[in-house]
Parts: sequence; structure tokens; C-alpha cells
Amino acid sequence: MPRRRQPTARQARLGTELLRLREAAGLKGREAAALLGTDAARLSQIESGIAGVSEDTVRRLASHYVCADQEFIDALVAMATDRTRGWWEEYRGLLPTSFLDLAELDHHARFLHEVAILYVPGLLQTEDYARAVFSSRVPELTRDELELRVRHRMRRQQITVPYELVIHESALRIRVSDRAASRAQLAKLLELSEAEHIAVRVIPFDLDGFARAASTMTYVGGPVPELDTVVRDVPHGSAFIDSEAQLNIFRTRFRKVEAASLDPGQSRDFINRLTKEL
Repeated sequence: MPRRRQPTARQARLGTELLRLREAAGLKGREAAALLGTDAARLSQIESGIAGVSEDTVRRLASHYVCADQEFIDALVAMATDRTRGWWEEYRGLLPTSFLDLAELDHHARFLHEVAILYVPGLLQTEDYARAVFSSRVPELTRDELELRVRHRMRRQQITVPYELVIHESALRIRVSDRAASRAQLAKLLELSEAEHIAVRVIPFDLDGFARAASTMTYVGGPVPELDTVVRDVPHGSAFIDSEAQLNIFRTRFRKVEAASLDPGQSRDFINRLTKEL
């Protein structure tokens, strides 16, 4: 298979998982390459996501690495053989690759869990709210760059999997634009929260001792738990976290945040009251 100039986050993740399997088996790169009948440089390209890999190669590597988790192996094979060219490919070369990687991650998710502290998450933003968020970027975006980002964000909002948001009251009150835009954003949250697959939970200011509310995150469920991903905002875009130790931390953190928040019915009542204040 030809080398890739820039692997997607999904392609890189497949390589990372194959590397982890090799290291868990205690094999060096040259030893694993010899078992595969190739050289260490080629194996390194596979493990970095630069080179594609066939179903047969994934299954042979799993066998050499004594991986007996068939469900996990099948999930890796699906990643290796996926030829999906989703709608986000229209934006390749026009937007930073992190935007495309997020859309692809959404597409393959089994569920989404999100904690939001200062902003309403992109998947639930109105167009005016998204435009205001992107307008605050430094350095300032050109009009075309701004509209591309807004359009991409609106297309990401085709949520069909279970999605649970825990949102702090601060994110509901902060006006990224004007009063009308804030009112419209709260109305959209209320409307979406009525969907069977979307649950919105609020963390009010008057909740005692809630230090865990200081961390924004998106937890994305993969085809198997080992392939879950946590997305964190960083100055240069988005960071994808996928080590098992970190995933366990964020799973626990979300459960605790969820348990401390208002239930969906109480949260709708809370958002309704805020809307009337505007």
C-alpha cells in the first residue's frame, strides 16, 4: 500500500494499537518485521500510520502478538479496511486537519459523553453562537475562514448515537454574543434535550464542593472500550487521548460529574428559568 503524506487520527490510532500489541508481546520491531516477512522500516511506517495495512496483515500481527481478543482484532480490521470518504473530506486542505479528525471520530462513535464548563459544545451550538465563538479567535480569521468553520460545525451536528452532556451553569450564562443569541442558544438546548438519544444535565453554581467541574472533555466511545478516545481542547486545536490509564481516569471523572449533576428533567427546568431571565 502507498505511503500517506499525513495520516488521519483514525489511521494513526490503528498504528498505535498495533504498536501497543507488539510491545505487550515483548517483541522488538525487527523481530516482529521478520515474522511478517518485511523489514523494520516498513513495520515502523505501519505503526506510525504512514503506511496502510491489509486485513490479512492485521490478523497475522495479532496472531504473532498472541492477542486472543477477537472483538478487538475485528475492530482493528474494520479500521484498516475502512474506505469511507465522509462529508468532511470536502474540507481537506481548507481547514486544519483537527476539524476533519473530529468529524471522522463523531462518525464512528458508539456514544458521546461531554463535560462543558465555559461554552456550549460545538455539537449543540446555534449558527450565531458558533460564529461568535470563532470570531473571538486570535489571530482573527478572514470572513471565508470563519464561514468555513461555521459551516463545518453545523454539519457535524448530525448526532444519531447516544449523547450525554453535563454542562456547567457558567456556560449557560456566558454571552458569547448578545442577549438574543444567548436566548436562541438556550432554546436550542431545550429542544435538543427532548430527543431520546440526547441527555443534557446541568451543574448549577450552588452545588457545594464540586472541584471536578473545572475540566472540559469529550469522551467518545469506540467499537470496543479499548478504542475509546478522549478529546481535550488545547491552544493549537484538539488533543486525542487514548492510553488505557488515561481513559480509565476520564471514565471515572465523567461518572462522578454525571452523578453530581441535576437529572435531565431538573436540568430542562433550570434552563427554562435561565431563558426567562434573559
